[in-house]
Amino acid sequence: MELENKINEDIKQAMLAKEGRKLEALRAIKAALLLAKTSKDIAGGDVSDEAGSRILQKLIKQRQESAEMYRAGGRNELAEEELFQAGIIEHYLPKMMTAGEVREQLMGIINEVGATGMKDIGKVMGAATKKFAGRADNKMVAELVKEILGT
Repeated sequence: MELENKINEDIKQAMLAKEGRKLEALRAIKAALLLAKTSKDIAGGDVSDEAGSRILQKLIKQRQESAEMYRAGGRNELAEEELFQAGIIEHYLPKMMTAGEVREQLMGIINEVGATGMKDIGKVMGAATKKFAGRADNKMVAELVKEILGT
């Protein structure tokens, strides 16, 4: 898998450059990928790029939520560390789509599945989730689908 090789190479570079903060984030990615590799869900022992993207998005979300909790508790230095790590992890995700790009492609999906109203939201979301995997935030996609189908 390309992502795993890239992470391993970047871990070596961070170790040589003595970048401890970056190294910590990279090791967290590697640990999550190894954990996924050994899970029952992965056939053949390799994590696909799509699954890797989902794992990275989950790690970013965890870091952002932790940062919010640290800020609420007055621990800004810990919040900054979490956000720094989220930024490092973000570099390994594919480029995210803009709301305009998502809306444009959603219109095609809606026409493709023949959705006419809010009752068809499940069909649209199922197709959209597969199409936008790792490239668009599902929360944003859901909001756009509701907006489009609600009118």
